[in-house]
This record gives sequence, structure tokens and C-alpha cells, in this order.
Amino acid sequence: MRRQSESLLLLPLLPIFLVGMFPMMLIGLLGFAGLALFGVLLICVGLACGNEAHDAFNHDVIAHGYPRGSERAARASVVHAATRLALRLEAAGLAVIFVAILGFIYVG
Repeated sequence: MRRQSESLLLLPLLPIFLVGMFPMMLIGLLGFAGLALFGVLLICVGLACGNEAHDAFNHDVIAHGYPRGSERAARASVVHAATRLALRLEAAGLAVIFVAILGFIYVG
């Protein structure tokens, strides 16, 4: 029995790599402006993550009614965890933008 190569498993990922290659090169070529753009993207991801968590919580409350205490605490814990992740992403985005501005001022 002939054994197939593992590299064939990577073939379906090739279009994703080719599509994602251009924006990553563009961010690298932009220098500090690309770094600031990456920071803005991180902030957008953080905002989307927080909004999605609150949306899921609100959907559960609307669709299933107001839950009992233990279930409500579990759902609130999930929302708080997602909100903390969103705040960390937003802080990381602000830090990246700050570093980009400092680099632009002092190096550029």
C-alpha cells in the first residue's frame, strides 16, 4: 500500500496563504504606519469580541428568559471573561499604536 505525502494536507490552505500574503507584506512595507494599522485592527477585534459576548448574553436572556441564580452567574462569568479579553486586546492595540507613534517620532 502506497503512503500519501503529508504535504498534500497543506494544499487546501494555499489559497488562504496567498490571500493573506499581500496585506501582511503591505503592513511590513508601511513601517510604523503599518504598525499603527495593526494596532487599530487589534482595537477593532477587541470591540467586536466584547460586542459579541454581550450580544450572546442578551440573546440568551431574550430567548430563554431571565435564568435562575446559578445559571445567571455562569452566564455572567462568561460575559466577564470575554469582556476582560476584549479589554486586553484593546489595551494591546493602544500600546502598539503608542509604540508606532514613538517610533515614527524618534526614528522617522
